[in-house]
Formats: sequence, C-alpha cells, structure tokens
Amino acid sequence: MTPTGSIDRVLVIKLGALGDFLLAIGPMQAIRRRHPDARITLLTREAYRDLATASGLFDEIWIDPAPRYNPISWLSLRARLRGGRFDRVYDLQTSDRSASYFRLLGGATGPEWSGRVVGCSHRHAYESPSPLHTVDRQREQLSIAGIVDVALSDLRFLDSDIAARLPHRPFALLIPGASAGRPAKRWPADRFAELAAQLAARGIGSVVAGTAGEGDLAHSIQAQAPEALDLTGATDLAELAAFARAARLVVGNDTGPTHLAALAGAPTLALFSDDSEPARTGPRGPHTRFLQRASLTDLETETVLTSIEDWLDAAPRGG
Repeated sequence: MTPTGSIDRVLVIKLGALGDFLLAIGPMQAIRRRHPDARITLLTREAYRDLATASGLFDEIWIDPAPRYNPISWLSLRARLRGGRFDRVYDLQTSDRSASYFRLLGGATGPEWSGRVVGCSHRHAYESPSPLHTVDRQREQLSIAGIVDVALSDLRFLDSDIAARLPHRPFALLIPGASAGRPAKRWPADRFAELAAQLAARGIGSVVAGTAGEGDLAHSIQAQAPEALDLTGATDLAELAAFARAARLVVGNDTGPTHLAALAGAPTLALFSDDSEPARTGPRGPHTRFLQRASLTDLETETVLTSIEDWLDAAPRGG
C-alpha cells in the first residue's frame, strides 16, 4: 500500500446524476484535503464540467467517453487511463461502468483503488442497493482508504450577485420539475399552484426554478399566483444556489436542484413518491425535511403547508 504522502496522481470517478454529483462534492473535498499536493483528475460527464471546474478541486477534468460497444473507443480510453499513471483511484460512482475501468487499468495489478469492485485494494463491500444513504455509504468507503473527515458538500463556491433580480418581498423557491422520464417523481403542477396562491395570501411570493423545458410548469403556477417569478431556464447553478439562500424556504421534487438548495443551506422540503427512497437518496442539508406518499397525487397542499409552517413564521432570510 502506497503511503499517502507518496500519492502524486489521483483519479476521481463520478459520472452523475446532478443530485448524486452534488452529494459527492463533500467526499471530493475530503479527497483534496487528504492529498493537498497531488495532481487530481476527475472523470465525469460533460454536464458536470462547469460545476467541477467551479469547485476548484481538480487539476484536470476528463469527460467520460461512454465507449459502450466500440472496441476502438475502449482501447483509446484504456490508453488514456494508463497514461495518467495514477497512484490511486477513488471510484465514487461504483457502477458496472466504473468497475470496467478498474479492469482497463490492470485490475488488482493496477493503481490502488477505492471502490466496490472485487479485487481492488481498498474495497468497500456492501449489498446492492446499499441500505445506507449515499452520503453515509461514501463516508464508509473513504474511511477504508484512510479518509475520515468527510463532511456534507460545502457549496459556498456556488454563488452569484442576484440582488437586482430578487422579489421585493419574502419568497419561497418552488422546484416543480423532475426527470421527464419519471413522472411519478412530480407533485402535480396544480398543487404547486395552490401552494403558491396560499403563500401569496400570506404575503410570501414564489419563484419558480427549473429547466427551459419546464416553463409550462411555471405557467401553471402563474395561473393561480400571477406574481410568481418564472426563472425556468434562466439560472445557472451558482445563481440557483444564491436564490435558494435568499429564499424563506424551498419546496421541490426529488431532483438535482432540490439537492442543491438543501446543501446551500436553505430550509428545504423535498417531496417523494414511492418511485425513490429518501432514506437512501434524499437531499441532505442543515434544514432539510421530506414528505412521502405512495403517489404524489395523494399529497395534499394543506399537508405541505403544515410541514413548512414554522419556516413561514420565521424571520425573512432575504428578498
């Protein structure tokens, strides 16, 4: 086993999705603290290049080519991985794909490897799916490799001056979207609209965040709460984090931006159906709650209001 001080080149593998990537920033920050002078390379997806760059944790960012069934692409990736001359790999993806990269690097005869794959030097053996939350599972994984100071992701590097765009009264940040391929993860848009109308009656505005393709959800909310601010497709991650910090509270589905809001420190209520499990993949943050129903169509607006009542009565955070 290589002494930590002799580890000069490190590879971190984290491919996504957004919520998972955000939760993995804490482990990545712990890896950087453990290897302050090493050259650390991240292997990730194009979608997370800017986020990884903004973190300031990496000397180099490689984009995963996802070679699939193309032998030439596999050979090219193998050459690049081996050319990196890595002393240790931290596999934070722990998937079949990242396990295949372990084999490309020579398996047990290659660099030290922290992950789940059989034969690696710092193996974290667990049943799949793990009963642990992603954060706790990765803490266990890194402790095997000698890293014990794994805190929640510190997203202070994500910030932006949004003063000119803020509403003129306290507001809630609403995140009504989620994966288009998993509609069960979405609380109905008309319930978000009812929530926005109820908030408006209490003097609290609404800001609707999401992707450009989720503008119809914002329009549904504006039909009942005309003053709601539509920011769908109009914020990058740094701006979204700033809006979350300025909000009185955040209500969102199980989706990446809700994870971001929670980690940014905003009081965050996440809404879950049985399509996903908050105990394993839910948002983490200093002020985070969740509600779950077998189907989100069964979650009433009044239940959500009751869950956030104390946040509504708290002193304004911004705006």
